[in-house]
Amino acid sequence: MSAFDEYLHGIIVRAMREAQEDGSSTIDAHHLLLSLAADQGSTAQRVLAAAGLGRDAVRAALDREFEHSLSLIGVSPAANDLPRPSPATQQPALGASAKLALDRSFATARKKDLRSAHLLLGILEARIGTVPRALALAGVDRAELADRAGRTLEGGER
Repeated sequence: MSAFDEYLHGIIVRAMREAQEDGSSTIDAHHLLLSLAADQGSTAQRVLAAAGLGRDAVRAALDREFEHSLSLIGVSPAANDLPRPSPATQQPALGASAKLALDRSFATARKKDLRSAHLLLGILEARIGTVPRALALAGVDRAELADRAGRTLEGGER
């Protein structure tokens, strides 16, 4: 197994734990983003942190997106005292948004050249979905964030 394969396995395992905590039956792109934000020392984590997106900030942005989406259909989690989801008891499968993010990541470089920033770019390239909505609600310029991640690849950072 290559070093990147081991790295990717660790990211997916962490994303799986995030999905289980959410009570989700699938690992989605936002779980991958949480995993990257928690990956201390990686280029992706540093790019996110420089934009004020540590793991807790990403979680807060995702929570705001969830509340905002519910409010669009007239549901207020605060007013209705909705409980946190129960952790999933089964291992979540890789969901469509995560698969697409990984496919976009892998399409940008040869396997031996893949880095954490490629994963981040694959997530950020989504135009619709939870991640773009959460980042927009958090006031994050997704294009600027992607540009910053891309510049790290030009510099050869891991």
